[in-house]
Amino acid sequence: MRAGLLAIFSAVATIALVSPSLAADPKPDAIVKTKSIEARVFLDDKIKADAPLAADCLAEGKKWLDKNAADAAAARKQDPQFFKDGGWDFERKYSIRSVVSDRYVSVLRDDYMDTHGAHPNSDVNTVLWDKAESKRISIRPFFTETADKGPTMKAMVKAVIASLKTEKRKRDSSETATDEWFKGVEPSLLKIGAVTLAPSTETGKSSGLTFHYPSYAVGPYAEGQYVAFVPWETLKLYLTPEGARIFGGARPKGDAEEQP
Repeated sequence: MRAGLLAIFSAVATIALVSPSLAADPKPDAIVKTKSIEARVFLDDKIKADAPLAADCLAEGKKWLDKNAADAAAARKQDPQFFKDGGWDFERKYSIRSVVSDRYVSVLRDDYMDTHGAHPNSDVNTVLWDKAESKRISIRPFFTETADKGPTMKAMVKAVIASLKTEKRKRDSSETATDEWFKGVEPSLLKIGAVTLAPSTETGKSSGLTFHYPSYAVGPYAEGQYVAFVPWETLKLYLTPEGARIFGGARPKGDAEEQP
């Protein structure tokens, strides 16, 4: 009997060691926990390995925590009945999407928000980090001009919408591939969408731009997030020397599947 119990305990211990589902949850890099909210910020290991980038993301993340904690406290004070089942639940994750030319780091910033509404909400944004300058930048240095409604931005929007229509066909959602849903995608760096440098089959290069859209941005909530891919060749006419240097190759086969 005792030998049997020991065998069972041993088996349980072994499962606990090898099963990912039983592994300890990662520890947040910043957290706020009150009666009104529990909100967490996570940085992936690659970001933590870059001290300036980690400090930048964490500073932004802490401001996000403080703002939402204040909003939750105000909401609880105004409508306490909506907190009878507990406080809000928020989470932000920073993860590296690509590193190009060992200099330009694309970071995805994914948010989850549960305020006890009809359903939780999510958001996605991006950071483009210049390791050489230790600061955030835009994609502007890679293009000869990026004026609102200029030729570069118009070409980008045309390619983005074509990609989104393709993605909607894949999801059998062609009925929402309409101008009404795409009206928020404008020929402006600030309004075209959150952008990253896509990885490439060629080491150290980027295969183009990926634009990340949260739920509701270009389709109904049920369709979830969308990612539009624009190959670098589509924008070849508008590249600066630095843009021509960092773009090349093709999008890796698995990249589309890894994105929402």
